[in-house]
Amino acid sequence: MVHVTIEYMIMLPLLILQIFLFPLTASWLMTTWVNQRRTLALQDVAGHLSSTIQQLYFSLNHQTVPAGESTYAPGLPPSIEDLFYTATAKLRSLGAPLNSTNMLDVTIKLTGTTNTVATTVILGPNVDWRSSIFESNSTKAAVTAQKFFNGTIALWFES
Repeated sequence: MVHVTIEYMIMLPLLILQIFLFPLTASWLMTTWVNQRRTLALQDVAGHLSSTIQQLYFSLNHQTVPAGESTYAPGLPPSIEDLFYTATAKLRSLGAPLNSTNMLDVTIKLTGTTNTVATTVILGPNVDWRSSIFESNSTKAAVTAQKFFNGTIALWFES
């Protein structure tokens, strides 16, 4: 009978530990999986939005294209897992201010979470970024580009 008591003394704490450990581990794994899935979806959105900005710029950055304005709705999903996202961008210059390449850093954040993705768009020297916010749940969410007579191209988000 002594053997049975020793088995219970060893196994009972292990069983109790498993009762608490299994749900905690499963919850942690699911949270990690969901966050990675959301980040992957945000990376897809960031790539598509950045590509849209770059294509708008390069489409208007040709001598044969007259001055004017162009707006493009990129057709992105309004939400990721029922959460909407916002995008902001900041223009930075590489090198000397005149005739240098400009980089547009686009940051997308999923609201209500800590998921954030950043991407960079390479643009030319004649670009001007207007501070704006892209809101995915807006019916007017778009990217707008305006070419001026001097060749400068202004870009911004519509929401």
